[in-house]
Amino acid sequence: MYIELTSLSLTAMRDALARKECSSVELTQAHLAAIDAGNVELNAFTEITRDIALAQAKVSDSKIAKNEAGLLEGIPVGVKELFCTKGVRSTASSKILTGFKPEYESTVTSNLFAQGGIMLGKTNMDEFAMGSSNETSFDGNCVNPWKRNDGAS
Repeated sequence: MYIELTSLSLTAMRDALARKECSSVELTQAHLAAIDAGNVELNAFTEITRDIALAQAKVSDSKIAKNEAGLLEGIPVGVKELFCTKGVRSTASSKILTGFKPEYESTVTSNLFAQGGIMLGKTNMDEFAMGSSNETSFDGNCVNPWKRNDGAS
């Protein structure tokens, strides 16, 4: 049965993985392809962690096969640019932190990874998460995908 992997809810992704309708690698590759197809227009991701995501997905597939899956095992997600991720650019969308790559993991991402979550990359936001319009990001404005065709952002 063919399923549109990028349109599945989190629960549907988890169920599809458990029923072996897809692998975590396939799910991750589908989401990475969707990011590649839309990120230039949307500017939603400030960093795409393709190699990390695929490595995490392979580990998740192994855990799922051994019935050792965490609550989010094999589920690809974007991590808000606010959260530090070890060895990955983490600037809180601020120029002041240009080039910062922490040597530690935030509690949020530590918990996410401990339960098998897959990091697709870092998502754009207002500088230091101070705002709601995404007009102050050092990485530029992010376009709402639901409004991209009507010219609004």
